[in-house]
Amino acid sequence: MNAARELSSHIGVKAACDAMGIDRTTFYRRQAPKVFAQPAIVSRPKPPLTLADEERNNVLEVLVSERFVDKAPAEIYAILLDEGVYLCSVRTMYRVLDEEYGVKERRNQRKHPNYSKPELVATGPNQVWSWDITKLKGSEKGTYYHLYVMLDIYSRYVVGWMVATVESGELAKHLIAESLEKQGILPGSLTIHADRGTSMKSKLVTQLMVDMGVTKSHSRPKVSDDNPYSEAQFKTLKYHPEFPDRFGSIEDASDFCRFFMTWYNTEHRHSGIVMLTPESVHYGKAEQILEKRREVLEAAAQKHPLRFKGRKPDPGKLPDKVWINPPKPTLSDAVDVNEEIVNAAG
Repeated sequence: MNAARELSSHIGVKAACDAMGIDRTTFYRRQAPKVFAQPAIVSRPKPPLTLADEERNNVLEVLVSERFVDKAPAEIYAILLDEGVYLCSVRTMYRVLDEEYGVKERRNQRKHPNYSKPELVATGPNQVWSWDITKLKGSEKGTYYHLYVMLDIYSRYVVGWMVATVESGELAKHLIAESLEKQGILPGSLTIHADRGTSMKSKLVTQLMVDMGVTKSHSRPKVSDDNPYSEAQFKTLKYHPEFPDRFGSIEDASDFCRFFMTWYNTEHRHSGIVMLTPESVHYGKAEQILEKRREVLEAAAQKHPLRFKGRKPDPGKLPDKVWINPPKPTLSDAVDVNEEIVNAAG
């Protein structure tokens, strides 16, 4: 490029570029000095229609006030106009919010607490009860009766129930007090579990449990698995062959529930308690019944040993523990189980 520049001074740029095989555009570009000038920073003048600082602060104060914090700018704009007040346009309201908050939620959102998972265990009757309320359809559309049921989770025995036209803490208190008295519950011996309905959390029910020395427990919000025994009992109720689509009156509902609760406690064979009835487990007759079953099976095994293929007949046994949300096994639990397996094999 330097040779082409020197030659151009004698024969001209075109002839020099042709002789050296260089494009003239490239030749001229290389001769121009490189300028890296910084662009001039020009302050933008403030538009004449812009809100003054005092006006802007006033708009922002209105937008985030307790009265308007839940409302959209268009709604605020309309309300203020109806009151004879004009602050600025809707677009300007959005612009002010965007500059301050990025047009995001202005309210102080409620932070839901972290509810702990209830972990309840029963090793026998009258240690943990579960209760709930379900609706029974009345004779006309939109009418309902409320069935309150108190259930022992170990025996599945219904310790108390009631049908009412309304759901209330006063009625719940009455049912719980009556059930506690019938079962002879001593202070400090019982936990009662329920969901978070208004009746379950009413002050009347809470105070009663405090007075009676009963521990209360509640499900987590919107977690039906935290109250599985009551849910299962209601399912058995509504799938019963004689359960009607609607009840003609509260007397009809009470009569059916009286029949059902008697059947459920004294005749229904529950798979969770080795096909015994809740009544037999709740009142300590289970072992006697299981022993009689064992005798029948052993007699059958002696008479037809081949049919049992050399195995000792087992009528089953009641669970040692019944849980609402059993805790997850830990590493130490797994080690203990492995040791038991090794010891049994050795």
